[in-house]
Amino acid sequence: SYIHHNGRLGVLVEVNCETDFVARTEDFAILARQLAEHIAGAAPIVVEREHLSAEVIDRKRKSFEEEVRSAGKPEHLVARIVDGKMEAYFRGVVLMDQAWVREAKITIGDLVKDVSAKTGEAVRVRRFARFHMGIA
Repeated sequence: SYIHHNGRLGVLVEVNCETDFVARTEDFAILARQLAEHIAGAAPIVVEREHLSAEVIDRKRKSFEEEVRSAGKPEHLVARIVDGKMEAYFRGVVLMDQAWVREAKITIGDLVKDVSAKTGEAVRVRRFARFHMGIA
């Protein structure tokens, strides 16, 4: 968990591993804390791409297609440009695709994989909840 210094922002994150031995290690505790802080700062909406609804993805893709076509881009490039915009969108809202706020060269997915390698067990971010007082 993480509570921001002003008390108006809080995060709960569920991180799973295979044994309680690993769950008690310092590496695991540090990862959980770093994830909670990252979620507080970066405000992702889902853990993995698969958790985004098909409706949201379709709506976003159509919006990007309209934007690209209205900009007058050649038709043969529209799909490629839209794919690039979709990737950028995923990097902005999907936790595992986001660049870590402390070191932008590393994604959150890479950070979790590093801890998995250190501990020798599969570590997985299950879910999170971000609470911000005064924001709906």
